Amino acid sequence: MSDLTADAVATEHPGAAPVDGNPAAPGGGRTVATAVPRSLVERLAAGVTATGEPSVVETVAPLTGERLAALPQSTPADVEVAFQLARRAQAAWAALPVRRRAAVLLRFHDLLLKRQDEALDLVQAETGKARLHAFEEVLAVAMAARHYGRAAQGYLKDRRRGGALPVLTHTVEARRPKGVIGHISPWNYPLELCIGDLLPAFVAGNAVVNKPDTQTALTGLWARELLIEAGLPADLWQVVIGDGPVIGPAVVEHADYVSFTGSTRTGREVAQRAAARLVGASLELGGKNAMLVLSDADLEAAAAGAVRACFSTAGQLCISIERLLVHRSVADRFLELFVARTRALRLGGGLAYGADMGSLVSARQLDTTTRHVAEAVKAGATVLTGGRARPDLGPYFYEPTVLDGVTPEMAVCGEETFGPVVSVYRFDTEEEAVAAANSTPYGLNSSVWTRNPRRGRAVAARLRTGTVNVNEAYAAAYGSVGAPMGGMGDSGLGRRHGAEGILRFTEAQTIATQRLMPIAPSFGLDDKQFAAVMTGGLRALKALRFK
Repeated sequence: MSDLTADAVATEHPGAAPVDGNPAAPGGGRTVATAVPRSLVERLAAGVTATGEPSVVETVAPLTGERLAALPQSTPADVEVAFQLARRAQAAWAALPVRRRAAVLLRFHDLLLKRQDEALDLVQAETGKARLHAFEEVLAVAMAARHYGRAAQGYLKDRRRGGALPVLTHTVEARRPKGVIGHISPWNYPLELCIGDLLPAFVAGNAVVNKPDTQTALTGLWARELLIEAGLPADLWQVVIGDGPVIGPAVVEHADYVSFTGSTRTGREVAQRAAARLVGASLELGGKNAMLVLSDADLEAAAAGAVRACFSTAGQLCISIERLLVHRSVADRFLELFVARTRALRLGGGLAYGADMGSLVSARQLDTTTRHVAEAVKAGATVLTGGRARPDLGPYFYEPTVLDGVTPEMAVCGEETFGPVVSVYRFDTEEEAVAAANSTPYGLNSSVWTRNPRRGRAVAARLRTGTVNVNEAYAAAYGSVGAPMGGMGDSGLGRRHGAEGILRFTEAQTIATQRLMPIAPSFGLDDKQFAAVMTGGLRALKALRFK
């Protein structure tokens, strides 16, 4: 294992690949320009709600740095128009039976799988991620579409509840759509974090005004086209594009409920604005996720899992692992296996399967990643592999990096890097590992590796994260779409997936029908006699174990 100095880490490498760096994946095949032609961009851009003569912003392809798209920018007035159009469409949509709305999701599921190559091209072109990691988005969206297409009727059906007086009070809990959902989605998973959250909102009877990140708006606009083809009324999903500090507050100002995925800092602002209007919000925010390798772990499996956990989408994943906590007795062997696998990862940006890791999305992400590693090395950390940019592959490529000797004062220890960087820490006892994992204000995802599933679940129960994966990185919990997914602490509020993932887009309404007698003095009873009868009734109901 080689040590790199801070100067070496920060060096700008020339075009030639480093001799000892990660290998490049085979090139060739289609280019971004051929996969995302101007005609496609213009067609998709027409789906943006932007009236008059809007300003235009250009995006670049992270894989090459070349111009990708010119997109119209919405104004706050356009946001208001978008909500007006969505509200008009929502009433008729909500009046349809749930099964009719769910059928749209099931048709969308089939269209998505059939035309997935179109989605993969757009996701790669806009984010720079490897094709296999783009396919994760197709998987996640298809699973959500199937789940809510099949389960929505069960989640939304009227439910009989215990009445005030048994037999005499008939009580039902009903679910009503919120109205128009304001949805603000990020750039890192532009398919899954856009439409994945919208599918339950639509099937619950809502309309949506969606503000995607400008860099990855084409993917969301493509998904909108596909959902319209599956039967969604076009006006039900409005898309607005613009600067977050300008358009984001306008979305929150008009929404009946807000769904946001992004940074913790921005999430706090969204929550404050929503609270001021007394509307609800769900927020999936940042993470500094830990993977625990216990003393009895299968080290080959754990090393392979750690590669997936740390470097999928070049680490630009809220639930990816940035801290490896390894039992001291197995640390040397685990690191030998993990570092070897990390060094062997093939980097590349072809629009085809074959690369193990792609590019970062922007200069900003590259700068943060470079700064975290350089500052850590300068303060005494050791780079076990990686630790440098790869401009020979593209403008924002950075090698998957493993750091040892990281200490609490280093930014990489506590701040979310959101890049292909992981730090290694050793522990001696489970108590020490659990305390270290829980030492961050974040609480999004974690991973536990052991040959004993019961032990793994026991450790998982002590971790303060919304999801825990035992002997998997993140896909097991995230892919269990019937179970809730979300964060604790600074990682957010609310949950996607499962019952909570759809019921958050509804209002609970209780309808109670009283029969035969009122809940008041009657049949000649005076107030004192009524109180005595009710007191006796309450005692009897408790004795009979009524809830």
